[in-house]
This record gives sequence, C-alpha cells and structure tokens, in this order.
Amino acid sequence: MSQHDRASAVWHTSSYSAGANNCVEVAEDKVTGVRDSMNRHLGALFFPSLEWRSFLAGVKNDEL
Repeated sequence: MSQHDRASAVWHTSSYSAGANNCVEVAEDKVTGVRDSMNRHLGALFFPSLEWRSFLAGVKNDEL
C-alpha cells in the first residue's frame, strides 16, 4: 500500500466494538491495515491480505 493509498484508506471499526471507540479499525485493499481506534496517530500495521484472511480464519476457528 503506497503512502497515498494509506492516506486515502477507508477504515472501519469492528462490529464487536458496539459503538465504543476502544477497538481496532481495519482498512482492506491489496494489503490490510490495522490500527488502534483510540491511538490513530501512532500509525498502523499492514499485512498482505492473504495473511490477514488466514489470521481471521484462525480466530474464527478458535471461537468454536
């Protein structure tokens, strides 16, 4: 994700946050960005989208 893409990324908050501002935000594109919604100024971590989807699949399997 280029610097321009990061600046224009569309972030969304987890549906599990129930309207609170204390959760992670995610921007999904060719790479996936993850940031702390209360500390946006600290930046974000970026992962290849395939790795992010694998992470989510692992978390969902752990919930069962």
